Amino acid sequence: MAVAALGTTVALAGFAHAAPSDTAPVAARSAGATTATTTAAAPAAWAAGTRAYLVITAPGGTAAVSGAVASNGGSVFATYDAIGVIVAHSTSASFASAMRTVGGVQQVGATRTSDVPADAYNPALPANPSQSTTTLTESNRWDMTQIKADQAWAVTTGSASVKVGVLDTGVDDRHQDIAPNFNAADSASCAYGKADTRAGAWRDVGTHGTHVAGTIAAAKNGKGVIGVAPGVTISSVRIAEPTSSLFFAENTICGFMWAGDHGFKVTNNSYYTDPWQFNCPDNVDQAAIIEGVRRAQAYAENKGSLQVAAAGNSNYDLANKTTDSESPNDSTPVTRTITNACIDIPTELPGVVTVAAQGNGGAKASYSNFGNGVIDIAAPGGDGASGVYSTLPGGKYGNMNGTSMASPHVAGVAALIASVNPTFTPAQIRDQLGVQATDRACPSDTRCTGTTTKNGFFGEGAVDALKAVGGTTPPPGAYFENLTDVAIADNATVESPITVSGVTGNAPATLKVGVDIKHTYIGDLKVDLVAPDGTVYTVHNRSGSGTDNIVQTFTVNASAEVANGVWKLRVNDNANQDTGRIDAWNLTF
Repeated sequence: MAVAALGTTVALAGFAHAAPSDTAPVAARSAGATTATTTAAAPAAWAAGTRAYLVITAPGGTAAVSGAVASNGGSVFATYDAIGVIVAHSTSASFASAMRTVGGVQQVGATRTSDVPADAYNPALPANPSQSTTTLTESNRWDMTQIKADQAWAVTTGSASVKVGVLDTGVDDRHQDIAPNFNAADSASCAYGKADTRAGAWRDVGTHGTHVAGTIAAAKNGKGVIGVAPGVTISSVRIAEPTSSLFFAENTICGFMWAGDHGFKVTNNSYYTDPWQFNCPDNVDQAAIIEGVRRAQAYAENKGSLQVAAAGNSNYDLANKTTDSESPNDSTPVTRTITNACIDIPTELPGVVTVAAQGNGGAKASYSNFGNGVIDIAAPGGDGASGVYSTLPGGKYGNMNGTSMASPHVAGVAALIASVNPTFTPAQIRDQLGVQATDRACPSDTRCTGTTTKNGFFGEGAVDALKAVGGTTPPPGAYFENLTDVAIADNATVESPITVSGVTGNAPATLKVGVDIKHTYIGDLKVDLVAPDGTVYTVHNRSGSGTDNIVQTFTVNASAEVANGVWKLRVNDNANQDTGRIDAWNLTF
C-alpha cells in the first residue's frame, strides 16, 4: 500500500500496512520444533539465480519430503515442522512444479520474484550506532493524550512479565529510552526465514522498528519520550532484510513462530508481506504464501500471542479491492485486477487486529487504508505536520506518520490489558480492545460505511488506554448456546436456532456472537445472525478464501432488537466442492 512519503527519508519498499512509506520527518516502509532448524544441508555458498520457496506439508510431515527437495534441485534452508512448512532454495526453474508432484506435498510457492541475496548465507550484523544523549524531558504528547495513555499510567504502566515483540526492521536496543525495557534473550533476526540469535542480529537496518518500539514501550525515565506501556518488556525480531528492507513470507513465518515459542503476549506488525501487496488464492505461489503465514500466525496465537497489524497507507478500501499496481515490489510492478479474495497479509489474516490511523484530533488520517468489516480499531498515526514523535537509532528522536505508527499504540494498549488481566487469552484481549474503544461515527464521507459502533474508517472505535485498564472486566451477560451440528452442503443455506428468554429489554450494542464453523475454503460462505424479527446482521461475507474454518467471536450492534425470542445463525454456501458444518455457536448479552 504505497503512499508518497509525507515527511522524508527512508522509504522501505512496502510497509505492512503501513506501506511503502510511513511518514513525517522520518519516513519508512515497514508490517519450533518451532524455531527454524536446518534439517538438510543448506548450500555451502550462494549461487546466482537462487530463489526461495515454501514447501507445505501436513504438520509433522516435513521430514518425509525433505529428501525430495534435494532430488529435485533444491536445498532445505529452514524447517518449521510444527506447522508443516519448509523454506527451500533452488536455482532450478522447474523446482516448484516438480515438488508439487511429490507425495505428501500440499502446496509449493515461490516467495519472491527476485534472487535470494548472498547475505542469506553469511549475514552481516547490522550497525551498532553510537549513542547520543538527550536533554529532552518527557512530556504528554498529543498521541498519548488522545488515547488517554497518560491517565492510564496512574492505573498501570504495564507489567515486566508481559513480553511484546516488535517484528520490524530491527530495534536499537542501546537507545536510552529502550534499553531499560529491552529483552535481548528473546530477540533475534528472522531475515531470510531462519532465526539468527547472534548478539545484535536484531538491530535496526533502518529507523522504522526503533520508532515503533519507542511508541510501545519507551521507558518512563524522565527523559525523551514515554511509550504507551512503559513497564512492559520488549523484544526485537528483525524480519526486514538489509538493503531492500523487504519483509518476505519466510521471514514473517519465522517471526511468528519465534513469537509463539518465546512467550510474546503481543506482537506489532507494521509491514505487509512482500513482494505482493495483496496475495491472491488463485495464484499458486501466493496461495502457498497465504497458507504458510496463516499457519504461523495461528501457531503463535495458539501459544498465547495476539498479533496487531497496520492497515496500510494507500487510502485504499480493503473491503472493495479492484486493482493492485504495486506488486511485485522486488522486481517490476504490474497493474493487475484483483478481488476481495486477495488479502493483505498479515493484517487480513483471521485473529489479527487490523489498525487504521487517525490524525491529531481523531479524524481518519488522509493516507490510511479503510474498509467496513476489515478495520478493527483506530489509533493515532499522525498526518501532515502532526506526526508521531518517538525513538530513532543512536539515541535520537523524530516524527513519522503512517498506520505503522498507529499499530504500536494499539499493541501497547493490548500489553496494558494483558498486564491487568494476566490470564487473558489473545481472543479476550482482542475483544477487550473493541469493547473499550470509543465509538467514532463516520464523517460526511461516502467511503465510510457502517454504524457509529462499527464502521470502515474506525472499526469498533478509537483505542482508549484508560478504559482498557479501568479495573476488572465487567461480568458477561446472559449466555446461550447451540451445540447441535448442522451440516452445510454445497450451494445450500442452513440455519441453527437459539431461543433466548429471561433477558430484559433489548439486546446490547455489543452482542457477542461466537461462531464455530468447520468448513474448508471459507470464501464459499456468507454467515448471518438473524434476529427474532427477521433483521439480518452479516458477520462474514465470503472473505478469508484461502483458509479453513470460522472460529471467531463477532460483535453485533443489536440494540434495536428485543432480546427474547428465536435467534438464528444462517450459513449460505455459495460454491461447489467444499462442505462442512455448524459445529456450535453462542450468544452473550
